[in-house]
Amino acid sequence: MVDGAPRLSLLLIAYNQAGTIADAIAGALSQDYANLEIILSDDASSDETWQLIQQAVSDYRGPHRIVLNRNPSNLGIGAHLDRVARLSSGELLLVAAGDDVSLPQRASLCAAAWVAAECRPDLIAGSLIAMDADGSRQESISPDQLATYRNAADWLARPPLVIGAAQAWTRRLFDRHGGLPSGVVYEDLVMVFRAIVGGGAITLEQPLVRYRRGGYSAKQASLSAADVARRLLRGARGALVEIPLLLQAAQLAGQEAAVASAFAAKLRREGFIYDMLTASSQAQRLRLFISAPGVPLAVRLRLLAYAAFPWVLAPWFAAKRWRARRKAAKVH
Repeated sequence: MVDGAPRLSLLLIAYNQAGTIADAIAGALSQDYANLEIILSDDASSDETWQLIQQAVSDYRGPHRIVLNRNPSNLGIGAHLDRVARLSSGELLLVAAGDDVSLPQRASLCAAAWVAAECRPDLIAGSLIAMDADGSRQESISPDQLATYRNAADWLARPPLVIGAAQAWTRRLFDRHGGLPSGVVYEDLVMVFRAIVGGGAITLEQPLVRYRRGGYSAKQASLSAADVARRLLRGARGALVEIPLLLQAAQLAGQEAAVASAFAAKLRREGFIYDMLTASSQAQRLRLFISAPGVPLAVRLRLLAYAAFPWVLAPWFAAKRWRARRKAAKVH
């Protein structure tokens, strides 16, 4: 710490966000907290994101230390954050995306809350101001009060609403668990669980970030069976990496017994989804459907339809597209 003010690092990661990166960087540079390092990192974008990052800070003369990084190849969200966290020097690491805007008081509010709690919490979550893709303001979003979660059993009983765009982690939390491996998609879920079973987490009521709906991390509308299948496969790939990380965190905290059975069931389900959606033949899909111990029949039937007989779902998705067009026409 410097004169009682902890060293903070703001980790701003971007990928193909040329249209929004300038606003995201402006938010980072506007921070009113002095003892702050800002790392701007591009994950091998194919558009002009990297050039715009360099341009945005080329004549910066402010108080913050600026570090630039560009990955030679695309790492994905989890591994990208892991890379940037390892480049940082802060005791508290603020996560930022290339399509969101940190408010000027974000770093100072997080630092003040952490110091007031005697630096015990391992994670700080903040409220957000949601906005449309074009930047127009919507409503505020408040994550669940993480201080009410004391252990893995609490997390399992009522999984909290978490949004990584306004989170801060301690370096010790990152180091204790060995960072984030490749394949992690929902790093906010992983880090919140790690914090809850460790030093704890808190939520700030004050908005910290203008959060862009429809941006990089948005859930897109599923208007065809293929859309749903792609989303399910992406989620399964991430879950097969993330669930073992949660189990490892519970083991490290001596809380494995509270979650082992539920996590094992989740792994069976996600493994079944992955296998069904990557199977190379109808015969293989049918064998998987028949021999899937522990996977509920409703899940198996749903995946069989998406993977083997998507045409059965075509009328339902046609109606869904029709409703979406009508809704869009009313808006315009």
